[in-house]
Amino acid sequence: MIERYLVRYFLAVVDHGTFSAAAQHCRVTQPTLSVGIGKLEALLEAPLFERSNRAVRLTAAGTRFVEHARRIENAFNLAKRAVQREPDGGAVRLGVLNSLPGPDLARMTALALAHAPAATFELVPGTARELHAKLNQGRIDVALTLTATGTATFLERPLRTEGFGVFLPAAHSLAGRDSVAAEEVAHDVMIVRRHCESLAAISRHFTDKDVRPHFAFRSTNDDRVLQMIAAGLGITVMPMSFQAPGVHAARLQGFDLQRTIGVAFAPAAQMLEQTPTGIVLAAIETFSSPARLMI
Repeated sequence: MIERYLVRYFLAVVDHGTFSAAAQHCRVTQPTLSVGIGKLEALLEAPLFERSNRAVRLTAAGTRFVEHARRIENAFNLAKRAVQREPDGGAVRLGVLNSLPGPDLARMTALALAHAPAATFELVPGTARELHAKLNQGRIDVALTLTATGTATFLERPLRTEGFGVFLPAAHSLAGRDSVAAEEVAHDVMIVRRHCESLAAISRHFTDKDVRPHFAFRSTNDDRVLQMIAAGLGITVMPMSFQAPGVHAARLQGFDLQRTIGVAFAPAAQMLEQTPTGIVLAAIETFSSPARLMI
């Protein structure tokens, strides 16, 4: 039988890169950790690491075991949390994608609080990559993030698929149009959303059409970006779910990239259907009903 501490030793080496750093993280001596890794390799009947004086690398077997090890550790963490808290109480750690519109997050949070008034919520912002890492490490219970990205690590429930559009000041000559071509805004000043997951693809779309605008503002704050658009500073490309007074959104012609927002969680989280985490999932799904979607 594989004991939990062996899995934790293995993951510590994977996450920290060396046996010494892993031992320090686990608060054991390096020989103790090495013996544990050896015991795990014996139980699995396969070497998990290639050891050298310079580095520790995963073997093919070790690489295959990583995903299973994370699921095992997550299952322990989730089971412990499920036992220790009341069905309508406890703490819920919800990872939130940085590029989610603020009004959407506010409405979702209000629904979650209404469903679980006795629960304590912690919202953890991050990029999709950061949130996936926190899920793997058991540092959040569930993430509202990009889904349908091809990863097999998490269970996912897609909620909203949306395209991207050109966001213009309401006084712009193209405001009111359903769609706008990149060439039509070639002489406009551009505002850059530095945190946009699709920034490279958007930039390539414009440069492929020989459109190279002047950049007046670069920001990771979507509210500030929308405020600057409304003020007339420039235009930008954003997911179509964003809205703001004084701003008009038009589909970007020829740019078919979409993003899917949903919830992602470790497979072991299925056991939490009656816990606050399950309530959060239900709240998110309620908020994302077809009547509320903006695609």
